[in-house]
Amino acid sequence: MRFLSLICILFCCQLKTIAQPQSFVHEGEVGVSVGMAHYFGDLNNRAALNRPKIAVGIFYRKQIGDYIGIRLGGHYAQLGYSDIYSDNEYQRRRNLSFNTNLWELAVQGDFNFFRFVPGNPEYIFTPYVTLGVGLFNYDPYAFLDGTKYFLRPLGTEGQNNATLYPDRKPYSNMGFCFPIGMGIKYNVTNNINVAFEISHRFTNTDYIDDVSSTYAGANAFPPLPGGGQSTAFFLQDRSYETGTPIGTEAGKQRGFSGQKDQYVFAEISVSFSITSYRCPKPKL
Repeated sequence: MRFLSLICILFCCQLKTIAQPQSFVHEGEVGVSVGMAHYFGDLNNRAALNRPKIAVGIFYRKQIGDYIGIRLGGHYAQLGYSDIYSDNEYQRRRNLSFNTNLWELAVQGDFNFFRFVPGNPEYIFTPYVTLGVGLFNYDPYAFLDGTKYFLRPLGTEGQNNATLYPDRKPYSNMGFCFPIGMGIKYNVTNNINVAFEISHRFTNTDYIDDVSSTYAGANAFPPLPGGGQSTAFFLQDRSYETGTPIGTEAGKQRGFSGQKDQYVFAEISVSFSITSYRCPKPKL
């Protein structure tokens, strides 16, 4: 008798799974994204959006119900800027510049405004907001006479001169970021979704651009043993290249340490739904 009851339950369960759309479960998504990245900081202190660079990413999103998802994502992006793009005359004379490759790993919570159920024509679109925390790697560099130099090891603000600046330690090439943004998502087919997202990254570092505090002064960069000046000497103050040096004696403002550097991603993503069919509980 128990065997016959079990067969009946399984048979009813299979019929309900086919007949009832609510037995369909959206487990999550895996996807890729491509778009643009932009930097904001001491060289771009007016939030200009005139020098975007490439950004690509991959992600996995675990769906928790129809409204909330937990996303693990990785990004590669390029950031960079130069004082020559500034409208400020002093910054143009300062003449600093940088570029960096950036690698990011972040965990984010995605919160849908509407129910989102791929494959169900009634719930195939939703705006959403996202926020989270991440870790990123960066290593700013600049070019001098056509040669590429990484700036962090040079200590362009006196970080390598413990005698004059014992409180200026070399900064880390790792930082924390705090993404916050919004987007829209649309289910194209049962298995494919597309989305557009803009997300801003606040960070805990002011050295993505290698600029933060004050000039260290010429004495922080002693001449080389064989004569001549070091690479750090030429890269800490590049106003001489403009023909109108600004006077970079020790203590003169080089950056603004009161505000951390930031960056933003604007991306289009394509994701593939991970789905399952769960057997509805039989009503006994």
